[in-house]
Amino acid sequence: MRLVFMGTPVFSVPVLDALVAAGHEVAAVYCQPPRPAGRGKKPRPSPVQARAEALGLPVRYPVSLKGAEAQAEFAALDAEIAVVVAYGLILPQAVLDAPEHGCWNIHASLLPRWRGAAPIHRAILAGDRETGVCIMQMEAGLDTGPVLLRDALEIGPEETTGALHDRLSEMGARLIVEALAQRTELAPETQPEAGVTYAAKIDKAEARVDWSRPAAEVDRQIRGLSPFPGAWCEIAGERVKLLGARLAAGAGTPGQVLGGFTVACGSGAVEITRAQRAGKKAAEAAVILRGLSLPDHLS
Repeated sequence: MRLVFMGTPVFSVPVLDALVAAGHEVAAVYCQPPRPAGRGKKPRPSPVQARAEALGLPVRYPVSLKGAEAQAEFAALDAEIAVVVAYGLILPQAVLDAPEHGCWNIHASLLPRWRGAAPIHRAILAGDRETGVCIMQMEAGLDTGPVLLRDALEIGPEETTGALHDRLSEMGARLIVEALAQRTELAPETQPEAGVTYAAKIDKAEARVDWSRPAAEVDRQIRGLSPFPGAWCEIAGERVKLLGARLAAGAGTPGQVLGGFTVACGSGAVEITRAQRAGKKAAEAAVILRGLSLPDHLS
């Protein structure tokens, strides 16, 4: 098919690769504009822009699609379909209607659960046992369109958002290729009103660990916010990111170090398996503890 691809972060890159490998004609790639990054704050292209340019595909990065000129340029591509995955801009109705078969979105949740910005984080934070990917026909509402195809996977007991992100990205790449191949056979499934939840954008204020909470919640917080923004606590006045955890045996006063990197919570305990000190690279807990002496209690 002749299609437009719309995506920005690394999550979207395997999808673009899969579409090209499947033989689809990518008329243009849309992504967010380059952003200042690094010490020099020089504009840095998004992962999708970098990959598209490496593939020799035409790239566009308008600041908005609300203007008549941008919409006309999009329509002039004469695409049969637009594939959208973590693009980052709202698509006006004129853009949604321009391709012959509309715009299909790859969403990393089992809709109608976790509509919105941070479905992967929220699934882990909530303790969901499974999640997945939906291929959805886009409409004006926030992730409200009919689902064309879906697949599910189990969330591992020690899985982080980073690991789950990568698995869902690969699943989305596979599923969109399947959906396009089966497009004449797909039966759109209207999302039920029951079970709707919203995946609000992650706020950094959620990241500080409160050891008085139950161990299950602390465990999910650490895994759900890893690698970004990273749950954290203070150790001897130093802010340390906690990037991996598992539930552990033991009990004590909240924040009490029970041995190694196992910490008591309001009920139960968690073992920190991966962490990152300020200005240093993330490392396994055993490596961190070689250079960091833990106090009796963490704050």
